[in-house]
Amino acid sequence: MTESATGKVSVKVWSDYVCPFCMLAEGPLHEATHDLDVEIEWMPFELRPHPTPTLRPEDEYLPAIWASSVYPMARRMGVDITLPTVSPQPYTRLAFEGYQYAAEHGKGAEYTPRMLRAFFQENQDIGRLDVLTDIAAELGLDKAGFAEALTAGTYTETHRAALRNAEAYRVSVVPTIIIEERHRIEGVPTASRIRKAVLDAQAEQAVARGAACGIDGC
Repeated sequence: MTESATGKVSVKVWSDYVCPFCMLAEGPLHEATHDLDVEIEWMPFELRPHPTPTLRPEDEYLPAIWASSVYPMARRMGVDITLPTVSPQPYTRLAFEGYQYAAEHGKGAEYTPRMLRAFFQENQDIGRLDVLTDIAAELGLDKAGFAEALTAGTYTETHRAALRNAEAYRVSVVPTIIIEERHRIEGVPTASRIRKAVLDAQAEQAVARGAACGIDGC
């Protein structure tokens, strides 16, 4: 395992835009790292890829899990989040292809949190091209270029490669956070847990640099 090529601590966060726990994890992540030298990279994971049926809010499962887990956690954390009424819930492949466009154009860090807010705070159907295009334009991306790329499938293979990357890391739940390849956190963590993992990774980097200096000189 090697440290991040940039010298920053690498923080990879696998998420799906229809997972409320991914939105709940965003706050602790930024609270833990806002003053640390980290590089946060949002990574795609589809909980229910096509043709697996997606969930419907009018069925029993979603209201039950929100009542027992999502809403109590959100209240404790002070997060405004609501079970969307979009039915059935959207597939997220197209939105993730949009993420690849956004990342290539320097807006990857803003895209994922905005998509989560669009679904869980604004009840927007993020499976629709027109909704995604409006959000992209709001972020300062070229509206026509974004829509054309998604319509043409320009980033389809890039997204598939990202999903293969998730398989390589054995990601099966979201959120999954991996820090410098060594520290793995699944589910919604506390800020203190994330911060400890980042600080531990920084200490490990310092030891590795010291060892390299001892062998090769600095």
